[in-house]
Amino acid sequence: MHEGWLTPARRVPSPNQDQRPLCDIDLVVVHGISLPPREYGGNGIDALFTNTLDAQAHPYFQEIAGLRVSAHLLIRRDGELVQYVPFEQRAWHAGKSAFEGRCACNDYSIGIELEGCDEEPYEEAQYQCLAGVLDYLMQCYRGITPARIVGHSDIAPGRKTDPGPLFDWGRLYTLLTFAQGKRGSR
Repeated sequence: MHEGWLTPARRVPSPNQDQRPLCDIDLVVVHGISLPPREYGGNGIDALFTNTLDAQAHPYFQEIAGLRVSAHLLIRRDGELVQYVPFEQRAWHAGKSAFEGRCACNDYSIGIELEGCDEEPYEEAQYQCLAGVLDYLMQCYRGITPARIVGHSDIAPGRKTDPGPLFDWGRLYTLLTFAQGKRGSR
């Protein structure tokens, strides 16, 4: 990691960030996103997070073109890792949210988007990449533990559903346990 940027990630800096308040980073929020909905591989996500989304390119874009949002990371369907905001900065991913009675999750969390939607399973390459990133983040930020890796739906219930019912938390935790065990045996 260099100045809050993951070295292997493709950098697409987002203006939708600001300084975090003084607090520990101790939560990871997993999201699901596809733009247009249920379509993968285009530049819609990059455009949304950089405020360059062409509202005329798709009817759905007209609804969201004015949003000012971002995430720290995106993991595409093929496992490509994209970073928009350095970890030490606050990305604008959680919206109105709370975890364990503590509001404003953007202040103390890292937001990771998975390219996908609630109605389709995520890809194995995404789980592999996510587990590796989470293992790394848990080494860098001691407050992040498996119990503090949650879905957007967990911090904004009733408002958000992602990463959705087809996200396989068991698969993620198995991979994460394997990565931690592998690291521990070195």
